[in-house]
Amino acid sequence: MCGIALIISGTRIDLSSLLLDSVPSASSTSIDDQLVFSIDDLKAALGKRGPDSLGSKKVFLYSKTSSSIEEREIVSFTGGEEAKERDESCSQHVEEKNDCCFDTHGQTREVENGFSMSNVVAELHFIGATLQLRGINPIVQPLMDTYGNIFVYNGEIFGGIDIDSDSNDTEILMQALGNCCLCNSHLHTRTSYCLEKGKSSVPEVLSTIKGPWAVIYWQESSRTLWFGRDAFGRRSLLVHWPTLEDHRFLLSSVSPFSSTEESSGFEAENEINNHNFWEELTCGIYSISFDAPKLDGCLVGEVRKHEWTNSMLKELIVWERTSVEPKPEDLYSSHGKTLREQHDVHSACSNILPSKSGPIQASISGTAETVLFALRESVMRRTSLHRIFKAVTCDIRQEVLTPVAVLFSGGLDSMILSALLDECLDPSYEIDLLNVSFDGQSAPDRISAKAGVMELRKIAPLRRWKLVEIDADLSTLDLETKHVMSLINPANTYMDLNIGIALWLAARGSGWVYEGNNNNCDEDLQCNERVKYKSKARIVLVGSGADEQCAGYGRHKTKYRKGSWLGLHEEMKLDMQRIWKRNLGRDDRCIADNGKEARFPFLDEDVIRTLLDIPLWEIANLDQPSGIGDKKILREVARLLGLYEAAVLPKRAIQFGSRIARESNRKNFGSNRAANQASAGSAVIQLQSNLT
Repeated sequence: MCGIALIISGTRIDLSSLLLDSVPSASSTSIDDQLVFSIDDLKAALGKRGPDSLGSKKVFLYSKTSSSIEEREIVSFTGGEEAKERDESCSQHVEEKNDCCFDTHGQTREVENGFSMSNVVAELHFIGATLQLRGINPIVQPLMDTYGNIFVYNGEIFGGIDIDSDSNDTEILMQALGNCCLCNSHLHTRTSYCLEKGKSSVPEVLSTIKGPWAVIYWQESSRTLWFGRDAFGRRSLLVHWPTLEDHRFLLSSVSPFSSTEESSGFEAENEINNHNFWEELTCGIYSISFDAPKLDGCLVGEVRKHEWTNSMLKELIVWERTSVEPKPEDLYSSHGKTLREQHDVHSACSNILPSKSGPIQASISGTAETVLFALRESVMRRTSLHRIFKAVTCDIRQEVLTPVAVLFSGGLDSMILSALLDECLDPSYEIDLLNVSFDGQSAPDRISAKAGVMELRKIAPLRRWKLVEIDADLSTLDLETKHVMSLINPANTYMDLNIGIALWLAARGSGWVYEGNNNNCDEDLQCNERVKYKSKARIVLVGSGADEQCAGYGRHKTKYRKGSWLGLHEEMKLDMQRIWKRNLGRDDRCIADNGKEARFPFLDEDVIRTLLDIPLWEIANLDQPSGIGDKKILREVARLLGLYEAAVLPKRAIQFGSRIARESNRKNFGSNRAANQASAGSAVIQLQSNLT
């Protein structure tokens, strides 16, 4: 995982193809006078995402005109991290090439060799902070190859491109991009030569990746910048399109906290950083090609969005299900099967111990077995130790290593992930179950988490499960709340803030465990001493995507009652197509701020494809009560895993299960009743709120 960023200054960005507002010329105003935050602020924010290394590189672009033939071309030059390095390198470049250079103010100096240059210089500043999870040798981003290509990558490749168990996927992906042709850039069209040589384009390579990603890639040969994020937005990438107030073009994994505004208080900082400066980059692949079409040599970068080239990926984005509306006989068959399953479950529970291969499996539908297989493979791809950076474990005793944790409420989704993680992870490793409560031992999620641990210990008694109890008091989290406000940006509702705080605290992993981890404890785990504990797991499994795909929200039942099966399908489709904007970018930023990587097994491409292939009435039956018909297919999966108690748990969102919503309502609105009247969940956070 990586925190990545790019700042482009000194060039006009043409957004006409994206139907966005036009932007002013970068040469008309001073950049330094308009900085909302400094480069150091940006690096500090990214550094929390990638504690292993932090690096940066610069590319300088200028237009060069030949006095003899009146040709204009774009020339690039790569500089180091500091201005001093840039000047020294540029001086050497002048001596060797008799070319041009920059003075200390970033302007160009004329060189007498038959060429003249405008004094308009563009600067592309790449930043990468790496949390390394794969490969043998440590790397520092940005990466740069022998051809001058520069790459920063925040993602994981779980398929589509072959990665050896000891390889780093960032390096492999850069090699693949380095072999790409110039096709699909603004200056070139697809050629027969590229087809004959088997060369792929950049969009073709990125479209093949299975897994979450956000990329920024400088293709030196075509003077083209490529950037984008995966089709579901599982990795955050924020964009600032140039405006009159700040004409720079910026990309960043996270909104930086502005140290220059810290003395002005929360209100000023909130107003500046959240006033339409950042937005979530729409999922897709983009490019900027640079040219100097004007006689004055002003550089212009033209932005375009490219189509996905992978047909299967296109189908997943459209998210159309083959079988939506059942025939009467389909419903009769499904209802009869459900009754038989419930009877068989009660019989099995009374006659045999829960077993992963016992008689209970015979009563579960084949579709549930298909989903279980897809989920197991998804968890395996995301947790295999041979894919975890070996240097992480070199100073930790193997018997206490905890490489993977689960964001754990004890509910259906987190219980399934925990049970599958047990199957996929070497039995010698511990598993941390991260549970957040704003009401001590009384929060619903704390109660269900304790019950969940007991059930997990029944099906996996040899595993060392650690329930990490993270207790929080909202009234004492003023500084943390201010910080999370920056992380959730551009999200700005109380619901976003409540979820963000809960996720941030969970990912931090600082709480209490019961020493000894005695699997024979009673349900309250009181036979061991409660001691402070901080999870060292760098990978956190999160259940995002389960409710959207399996009709787990209350609004799904409402849509079903109003619009029947087709209305339900359309609501689920809407949820999946906006999950990148409503959930995943925010969640990635809050979790990654602690140097942890969120992984979403339910949003694996193969899992999504599997669920779409199943008739909707097999996914959910919303005529039945909560805890039975909602997420029906996942409840069957839970039974296959021996999780009979978890299989009947109702849906409970983290903000309600942890009780942060209740505490936030009391703090900011005075009471739950007043908050409900003000629609607090969707209300935009006001500057005069009591968050400070």
